[in-house]
Amino acid sequence: MPNGIVIIDKPAGWTSMDVCAKIRGILREKRVGHGGTLDPMATGVLPVFVGQATRAVEFAENSRKEYVAGLRLGLVTDTQDTSGQTLEARPVTASRAGVEAAFQAFLGEIRQVPPMYSAVKIGGQKLCDLARKGQTVERKPRSITIYELELLEQQSSTDYLFRCVCSKGTYIRTLCHDIGAHLGCGGALFSLRRTMAAGFTLDRAVTLEDVQQQGEALLLPTDRFFDACPALHLDTPRLDKLCRCGNPLHLGGVKNGTYRIYGVNGDFLCLSRAENGTLTSLKNFFGA
Repeated sequence: MPNGIVIIDKPAGWTSMDVCAKIRGILREKRVGHGGTLDPMATGVLPVFVGQATRAVEFAENSRKEYVAGLRLGLVTDTQDTSGQTLEARPVTASRAGVEAAFQAFLGEIRQVPPMYSAVKIGGQKLCDLARKGQTVERKPRSITIYELELLEQQSSTDYLFRCVCSKGTYIRTLCHDIGAHLGCGGALFSLRRTMAAGFTLDRAVTLEDVQQQGEALLLPTDRFFDACPALHLDTPRLDKLCRCGNPLHLGGVKNGTYRIYGVNGDFLCLSRAENGTLTSLKNFFGA
């Protein structure tokens, strides 16, 4: 059965779940999940986890992400991007220097109100479902972190391209909206391409057509996602069995930290946390 990770360059017009459904059909594997939602208009890096690898999705969702985005000033829409209905059109007086100065106000930990057109649930209902019914509800701001915000190019008096490295839960649409509000002219997202997610960059991405043609051959081993963690290889069948049965392992001389654990036959068994010489599994990746 297929197990592993494939990095898709998501095409515009597809939802992230559309991509998962397509891969589910191609690989004939029900267990398929993605590492961070992309809006239909967005393109770029979408890590897709297949089979046993779906157990790593929770780690992928919490990772930093990088985007190249298009900001259009002077425009306010109901979706905070150019696919929505225009609510206001305003004159733009901000210069490139003014836009760069505005970026500084959004660096670091900030509070962001999720947009109505989002999958966030309030009272058990998705905000986007309420928005499509014409309803607007109060949303509490959430803490996010903008690690890097760099102006790349001014394309016109209203359009700018920028690069953003941010935390989980960041809405780039809302960032554009808020930057526009800060400048007093309004703003909306006109393009979005994710260039990094879950530690994977565009140079590793393949198309859905590639997956259709090459199938399982494109799957990366699950442990590649945890490359930043050092590896520990169990050297006895007893330790291997203890690990597979979910028991903590007592290994002297192991420094505190998170490790990739491999069995005596080289299989990737689990991600474990070592503390004071005792390793406790955080997530298992071996089959039954």
